[in-house]
Amino acid sequence: MIGRLTGALLEKHPPQVLLDVQGVGYEVDVPMSTFYDLPAIGTQTTLYTHLVIREDMHLLFGFATESERRTFRQLVKISGVGARTALALLSGLSVPDLHHAVATQDSARLIRVPGIGKKTAERLLLELRDKLDLAMNNLDRAIPASIHGNDVLNALLSLGYSDREACWAVKQIPANANVTDGIRLALQLLSKER
Repeated sequence: MIGRLTGALLEKHPPQVLLDVQGVGYEVDVPMSTFYDLPAIGTQTTLYTHLVIREDMHLLFGFATESERRTFRQLVKISGVGARTALALLSGLSVPDLHHAVATQDSARLIRVPGIGKKTAERLLLELRDKLDLAMNNLDRAIPASIHGNDVLNALLSLGYSDREACWAVKQIPANANVTDGIRLALQLLSKER
């Protein structure tokens, strides 16, 4: 098994990169979250990897963090979810966003990822609920508990803000804010950031 690669980044063609490890070029498929964080061509980089061996090919998948790889491995264990679907999920949602969607059973967030339909989203939520080694305490700290049902987060997402922007804004809201005040404050914060 190839667990990690460190080498010079030779090429970047989404979703694949070419990594030179002591003269051997490895073609590695990466999620877009990893792709966007890669350094410039020629720079040394490290990827955590997962090797898939099939009868007709060997596929190598790379991740910037161990938590991305661990989540990928949990996803491919689910019936009907292959490596490409898992890669698409990690390209469309960050690991914390995926964990949050599973924790809140929010299938709408999963359906927004290209290639994920309603049935697949429901299967993912059902099977990942107990399997993801999600630190619920981290989630509770990330989203203030006083914002009931994550209404502020959902309102921001429906207004077209990205998951990252919406989560950032929700973290800035005081714990004692009600939903209406929370939405108003979040919109003010986001308008200053843009």
